[in-house]
Amino acid sequence: MIKVAVVGCGYWGKNLVRNFYELKVLDLVCDNNKDVLKQVNINYPNIKTTSEFEEVLEKKDIQAIAIATPAVTHYNIAKKVILSDKDVFVEKPLAITTSEAQELIRLAKEKNKILMVGHILHYHPAIIKLKEIIQEGLLGKIQYIYSNRLNIGKLRTEENILWSFAPHDISVILSLLKDEPIRVSAFGEDYLNKGIYDTTLTMLEFKNKIKAHIFVSWLHPFKEQKLIVVGSQAMAVFDDLTEEKLFLYPHKIEWKNGQIPVAQKAEVEVISVEKKEPLKEELKHFIECVETRNQPLTDGEEGLKVLKILETAEESLRKQKAIETSLSNLGRRYFVHESAYIDEDVQIGEGSQIWHFSHILKGSRIGKNCKIGQNVVIGPNVKIGDGCKIQNNVSLYEGVELEDYVFCGPSCVFTNVFNPRSEIPRMNELRKTLVKQGATIGANATIVCGNTLGRYSFVGAGAVVTKDVPDYALVYGNPAKIKGWMCECGIKLEFKKSKAICKVCAKQYRKKQNKVERIR
Repeated sequence: MIKVAVVGCGYWGKNLVRNFYELKVLDLVCDNNKDVLKQVNINYPNIKTTSEFEEVLEKKDIQAIAIATPAVTHYNIAKKVILSDKDVFVEKPLAITTSEAQELIRLAKEKNKILMVGHILHYHPAIIKLKEIIQEGLLGKIQYIYSNRLNIGKLRTEENILWSFAPHDISVILSLLKDEPIRVSAFGEDYLNKGIYDTTLTMLEFKNKIKAHIFVSWLHPFKEQKLIVVGSQAMAVFDDLTEEKLFLYPHKIEWKNGQIPVAQKAEVEVISVEKKEPLKEELKHFIECVETRNQPLTDGEEGLKVLKILETAEESLRKQKAIETSLSNLGRRYFVHESAYIDEDVQIGEGSQIWHFSHILKGSRIGKNCKIGQNVVIGPNVKIGDGCKIQNNVSLYEGVELEDYVFCGPSCVFTNVFNPRSEIPRMNELRKTLVKQGATIGANATIVCGNTLGRYSFVGAGAVVTKDVPDYALVYGNPAKIKGWMCECGIKLEFKKSKAICKVCAKQYRKKQNKVERIR
């Protein structure tokens, strides 16, 4: 059996201590409050205690550490735990910034360590049952989710209500919908401490028109913890403060005379769920992951998604406006800036980046590790290979194809119809333009449609290409003409008796008439 240490034994940490003790894995408790440690010694006389965090890190027989300290300390403590070659459980939130969370995720992967975030509702039997109900289609199409987490309980000064209460509900909503929002808006007020919000209402909008709101407050006359899912066929209510936790309301809406909606109410159904303590189930999952080396359900990546929404909601509070998100990037292997627009039926390869105000139209295919600059239009039905760089203000229309590692300079122009007229449709007369591997097109160059740019050819800035360009050719002017030959590394070649050796990379070439080929 593994040994676990708990760092932080305050308001919530004492619950971790109790559950790890009952699971027979608790070995050590660390807290900087010696009175707290005295109480631990009374409650758990066989458990070691310390006020020195470094002592916890140095203990070779402890495999995992659980962190229940203030949120602002999570990053520094978790980083030290991972670097000390131990697995780590971090209470929510994972960190205070996404950059901190990303570093923790990176370190955990490099060190092959388990990194788990304490999003407890994922392990609540009622939430697990609610997911089953949704997957079985009993609610129909999900339309709206309400979440209220309210109390007159513990007030905090180190973090606002959004960061203290909302992470659990955000995490569950993302899990239920299996999606990330495209827009986040939040408003609230700091009544007690300037800059520390006491109450907030956050709205999440998803691309399939589903909306969710999260109302959190510690200035409320009574405690309430409810999550309501409204579907087209029924509604479900999770109430964590009642003995029976999950309820189904199979209300229906019928249309009288096809025009007037009338609510047809039905009797509430109590959904039976297992009587298990969610925190114990969560910590059992963590222990299992430590032992099996499987990724936790609420791993660092899941924590990062929640953190990004918290940051976006914070920005919305500050700017008092809705914020478009790029959260979908978190689940992707490529990046799309929040101002860019990607149509349906578009494929984008791993590692590619699409920046401000660009638009990728339907049917387009973009390879791996491409960099698409600002205000770029691609498509429809354009194919781009791996490793291409397309600079700002470039439009690649249907009929244009780029092979691997093509460079398109700023504002270079591609056409696809040779003799266009506004009043005469000619989209059925497209002439294909093919840019072969490694070619470079300079800034403001124009490529007239129907031509092929050869492998590693080089089109100078401002050139107008009106005919095929051979492999390795350097062309410029209007119309563009061959002015020399270029190495694959981008250095101009100097031929002597039909042979050239690049003075930079030493690649060797042979020229015969207007054709150059690499020979070594």
